[in-house]
Formats: sequence, structure tokens, C-alpha cells
Amino acid sequence: MNNNFVEVLAEVKSAVETGKPVVALESTVIAHGLPRPQNLETARKLQSIVRSQGAIPATVAILDGQVKIGLTDNELEILANTDNVVKVSRRDFANVVARRLTGATTVAGTMLAASWADIRVLATGGIGGVHRGDEPDVSADLPEIARTPLVVVCSGAKSVLDLSATLEWLETHGIPVIGYGVDDLPAFYARSSALPLEVRANTPTTVAELWRTHIDLGMTGGMVVTVPPPEKEALPGKEIQIAIDQALDQANSHGVRGKHITPYLLDKVKEITAGASLRVNIALLENNARIAGMVSKEIANTVI
Repeated sequence: MNNNFVEVLAEVKSAVETGKPVVALESTVIAHGLPRPQNLETARKLQSIVRSQGAIPATVAILDGQVKIGLTDNELEILANTDNVVKVSRRDFANVVARRLTGATTVAGTMLAASWADIRVLATGGIGGVHRGDEPDVSADLPEIARTPLVVVCSGAKSVLDLSATLEWLETHGIPVIGYGVDDLPAFYARSSALPLEVRANTPTTVAELWRTHIDLGMTGGMVVTVPPPEKEALPGKEIQIAIDQALDQANSHGVRGKHITPYLLDKVKEITAGASLRVNIALLENNARIAGMVSKEIANTVI
């Protein structure tokens, strides 16, 4: 990797070098996932929450062709208010950097950049997964988790996806999926998908122990820690499924597919639920950032 292309924020670099906890935060939620002004408000809140747990936040993005691992508040504001930001996964880095574009990193893109800076914990809302339907559409997030060693704290895969197929893909590729305080895979907006998980961890210490053992055994790739959305904001499973079914019908009738399908469905679900899904999304992002901060702190207290 050419270090001329990558800039690690001084605070983040110092924390990594001195063994302090750091949490990577993806930026597609800022540029694509949340409307203005909630996107900037949430981005700032996530960084604040990570700090409240004794960890350093490292939001990842590309600004004018420069990969930034850790954003200043001014850079957060620029990203949140810039139009036509490119969504960046592993395949997109060369194009965006070479053309000096501005890009927001997906889970996959954030994991890759975070690994360049030796960061080991990432917080996000939901990972990508296997899409519904007959087309073999699999998010680049999944193979990235299979190859890149980070703990990914999330609320499962986005529930507009095929959760059963996604869980099966993760199992096939040897990715540990941990239920944080739960025995079933969370369903993003809802607390349970009714899909059982093999491993449960009730504390950040247990997650850190699992991660340490994963590394000590020489395992490659990451680990997914799934956290249900806060009970107060979570939506009933039946209610969200009705909204998803309606959104899928509209997507089919409008011929929406490929990389456009997930953002389309999320936007339609927000519309159908009269904004309730957006409130859940923000609540789980904040909760996941809090837990990722605690996990990162526990990992920093262990020797890997």
C-alpha cells in the first residue's frame, strides 16, 4: 500500500501505536443512509458515544482522492453536505483515489481501510448480505468479513435482505456470528429473526475473549457481533415484514435491482412506516457504537 494515498488522523495513529482502543465507523450512513441534517447529527453523536466508552473514533472516508482514517469535525460536515458522493467498497478504491473523488466507505471499504491502520473493531448499523430473489446477488461486505480480521458490531444484516441465506453464507465461509445478549440473529429493525445462533456473549469481556482465541488459533477473517436494536425503539417483526413486502412489490414494479435495490427498499420502508424505521436505525447505530467502544476497550486490555 502507498502511504501517500492514506492519511491516518494523528489521534487515531497515536491510539493504535500506544495500544489504546479504537473503533472504526463507516461513512455510507453519512452520505447515503440518513437524510440531512440527521446524517451529520448522528455522525457526531456516534463519535461522541465511542469516546464516552474510553475509545477513539475513526470514521473512514475518501476526500478528494485521499483515504482518511479518522475525520475531523470539519471533514464530517463536508462529507455530510456533499452531493454525488461515491459509495466505496474494496473494488472502488483505485477509481475514487485516482480520480480524486469523494467517497463514503461501506462496511467492506471501512474494514479494508481500518485494517491498513491496524484497527480491530468496527461499528455499523447492519451489514450487507444475500439479496432476496433468484439472482445470486451477494454484498461485498460478506467476503470482506471472511478475509479481513475485524470485529464487526452490527444489528445483523439489513432486514430487507434474505437473512436466512445470509446466515448460511457466513456459516459456509467460517465466520463466527455472536449474539450479544441474544440467542437469535437480530433482524435490524426487529429484535429477532427467529434464526438461532450457535454462540452467545453477554458482556464485552466475553467478546474480547472470543476474539483473542480466534486470533490465537490462527483464524483468518473477522467476527460478527450482532446486537438487537434497543427494545424501546425496535419494531414488531410482523409490522416490519409487511412494510418490506410492500417495498419489494414497488421495487419489482419499477424494475429496481442490483446495487440500487437496498437503498431503494430502505427508503420505501421508511416511507411506509412513517419514519419509524429511521428512528430505529439511528437508535441501533448509537447502541452499536456504545457496545463497540466497550468491546474495543476490552480487546485493548488483552494481549493479542
